Amino acid sequence: METTIKILEKVKLKNPLLVEGLPGIGNVGRVAAGYLVNELKMKKFAELYSPHFLPLVILQNDAVAGMLKCEFYYHKGKKRDIIVLTGDTQSITPEGHYEICGKILDFVGKMGVKELITLGGFAEGKEVVEPRIIGAVNDKKLLKKYDKLGIDFGKEHPIGTIVGASGLLLGLGKVHGIDGVCLMGETFGLPLITDPKAADRVLHVLIKVLGVKVDMSKLENTIKEMEERIDKTDKIHKKMLQQISKGKPEDIKYIG
Repeated sequence: METTIKILEKVKLKNPLLVEGLPGIGNVGRVAAGYLVNELKMKKFAELYSPHFLPLVILQNDAVAGMLKCEFYYHKGKKRDIIVLTGDTQSITPEGHYEICGKILDFVGKMGVKELITLGGFAEGKEVVEPRIIGAVNDKKLLKKYDKLGIDFGKEHPIGTIVGASGLLLGLGKVHGIDGVCLMGETFGLPLITDPKAADRVLHVLIKVLGVKVDMSKLENTIKEMEERIDKTDKIHKKMLQQISKGKPEDIKYIG
């Protein structure tokens, strides 16, 4: 098996922009992207599967097994359309990150995407009372475009690296001719702890960039609805990755 994108609906989009929000630090990107999908009533049109995800299925309450996957949703806007990429997981291998991000960029590039926004958390290792939005771009010319949105592009907060899809999509995006910005909400960075405050700050900046109206009052309730699946996948991920890191993949225990 190789990384595969399954098309559920063929869609034609107008000047589409890609927003990525996958699991990561504080689940900031995942929560923000999921909330946008819910509030804009976006429709899923594609799914991504990969052998670089953990070797497991998630059992739902009705005992139906589901593969780990990433999902593409679309929203038809007045001036431009939006694609949101979210899902259960990221790659567990460096090679997988490159393969998956390459597939994503090839896929959305063929749909006409020339701009992308990646979302994530910025771990501070301490409690953050008023989270800032830390930003990065893949072309210096973009700094002026986002200058008035209150994003800290390293003037007061130097950025070292951005690990995972949020960073790699940004870097590879430039190779594909796609402009990109990464929005990261400051968070403690504790494992398995979802940070709704950081997600809220990221969302407020994101909706300004997208020019859409979103009711932010439902965020807390939406997070509670998402937490059951988030907790289930995050705990399994952490346990299996700990076992893998010990160099004994044969000791990984799962039903099947």
